[in-house]
Formats: sequence, structure tokens, C-alpha cells
Amino acid sequence: MKEHKQIKDWGLGLTGPTIIAGPCSAETPEQIEQICIEMKENNVIPSMFRAGIWKPRTRPGSFEGIGEEGLKWMEIVRHHLNIPITVEVGNAAHAEIALRNNVDVVWVGARTTVNPFAVQEIADALAGSDIPVMVKNPMNPDLDLWMGALERFHAVGLTKLAAIHRGFSDAYDKRFRNKPNWSMPMHLKRVWTGMEVINDPSHIVGKRDGILEISQKAMNFGLDGLMIETHHDPDKAWSDAKQQVTPARLKEILSAIDFKKPMESEQPSERLNDLRRAVDHMDDQLLDILQERFAVIDQIGAHKREHHLSVFQSDRWKDVMESRTQKGVAKNLSEKFMKELLYCIHEESVKRQEKQLREADPVKK
Repeated sequence: MKEHKQIKDWGLGLTGPTIIAGPCSAETPEQIEQICIEMKENNVIPSMFRAGIWKPRTRPGSFEGIGEEGLKWMEIVRHHLNIPITVEVGNAAHAEIALRNNVDVVWVGARTTVNPFAVQEIADALAGSDIPVMVKNPMNPDLDLWMGALERFHAVGLTKLAAIHRGFSDAYDKRFRNKPNWSMPMHLKRVWTGMEVINDPSHIVGKRDGILEISQKAMNFGLDGLMIETHHDPDKAWSDAKQQVTPARLKEILSAIDFKKPMESEQPSERLNDLRRAVDHMDDQLLDILQERFAVIDQIGAHKREHHLSVFQSDRWKDVMESRTQKGVAKNLSEKFMKELLYCIHEESVKRQEKQLREADPVKK
């Protein structure tokens, strides 16, 4: 994967874990100043101060941000806290304005990440600068879109990059505003070596309750920081009032989190190495068993072909799914895991048998 500079190398004096805090929207200079004052009073100075200047709203008529005037207020943050400023940019014009106003870091929101044209225009507008860029995941769990947006910035010479995990739209899961789908940020970190991912619990939960829980999970999963919306009077916020916390509550949340050490920062113990070797051995056994299983599946496919039977047998599949799931749950494996595992195995089995039928019938090739 392409080389990029991690947050500690952005030249902004940042060290992990990266904590980004500030209001959903910049509203007034008095609001910004009061948040800064309360951050200082509670001794909770974040790594960066965030504030929405342009707000992409679902429907017209909502508060869509104060605009460029709000960027002038960011000097209040520099005066009180002396930390970097980050704002969201949604188009090339925003990016150019942010550069003119000496914004330290910009981020691309989820609604923009889904549009490669918009991302490319922003990248072109920032090309030639050295500004760090953070990219939120797209609304839907599409890893290629997320990576593609990061790659567009890298392609124009912007190498100070990070990702933000803010969850994914899910009309059926009412527990979250945006479902976390933890496998997505972890997969991004696997396929793009060294890519840091900041978790945004505010947008995942959509309310103050639960921010601590999601923040801790993010640290447990090895993510690299947090972006928490913070307002001195959240109930009167002009946008996303339900999910913002006070500086005092931010202090409580950060104090309660057990920040994990990344494994890369220290040599694993011999005990951990022994356990990993044991897992490697068992994985080899699993692969051997899967190989044997699919060899039997191939024999079943040959039998179905010979006797002109359809590949999918619904009664058999229902029985396998129910019985194996019950056995897995009895062995302390979650029902969700068992069903996902069985679906994957069944899909591969069907593909192999269907391939046999195609190869036996030249007309269907």
C-alpha cells in the first residue's frame, strides 16, 4: 500500500491516542469561547478542536452552518487552547476557503465520501498544499469507496492522511444512529498498513448515553483516537443537540476509558507467542477439515449431477442451519457467528456444485 504520514508526523505536535473535540457546529464566537474556557477549567484539552462550519443537512431550511465567518472565530481556540483546528469540507470551494483561513486539518464527511466526483474536486483544490486530510467512512459499508477517497488525496500528493469511523446507515438497527460494523475499520487498517482510524462515537450512538461504551469498544478494537462532539450547553445546540456532551462530561468519559497499548509498541511476551502459535496450528487444522468437507461436497455435487437433482435442497439447508447453530450455541459460540459462518460455507458449497453442473452441460456454459 502507498506510503503516508501518520498523525504523529503531521508536524502538529500530536501524539496518540488522538482526541478531537468541539461542537457539531460553530454558532457564535461566544459559544466557541465558552467551550474553550470550560475545557480549560476541566483540564480536558483535546488534541484537536473540531467545529462544523458548513453543515450538509438532509432537508433545506435546517441550519446549514455559519460559513466562512466561523473560521475567523477559530482564533479564539488558538488563543485559549493553542491546539490545531479541524473542519469539514464538502466541496472545492470549502477547501479553498479553509486553506485561506489557515485551518490545520480538514475532514471529508460521510455524505461526501460516497461521491468520487466531489472527493476528486476537493483533492484537486487541496493539491499543492501540505494540509492533513481525514476521511469519514461512506454512509454504506463500502470499503472500496472509503479507500478510494483516501487514494484520491494520496494521488495528488497529500500524504498526511487518516480515516474516521462514524458508522453506517442501517434502517433496521434502532440501537444506533449509525451501526458501527466494527469489521470495516479493522479491515481498512489491515489492507492499508499504518492507516490510523479515529472513532466518532457521537455519530454512531446519536445520543449522549452510550458514548463511553462505544469509545471503549473502539479502543478495545485497536482504533487510534476519538472524535467526540462537545458543547458548553448541548441542549441548546443548533444541530445534533442529543449527541453532544459538556466539557465536564468529556472529562469523565476520557478518564473512564481504558486506553489500550498498540501491540506494535512493545515486544509480545513469550506466553503470547505460544498462544499465537497454538492458534496458527488450529487454523491449519481448520483448513484441512474444510478441504476434506468440500471434497465430500464435490462428491455430493457429482451425485446430484448424475441423478439430475437441483443444487439447492431447502429442507436439507434448513436442517443444517438449525442443527449446527444449536450445536454451536451449546459450545459457547454466538448464534450470529454460527449463522454467518454457515451461510459462507453453504454459499461456497452451492457455487462448487453449480460449477459441476455447468461443466457437465456445455449448453449452460
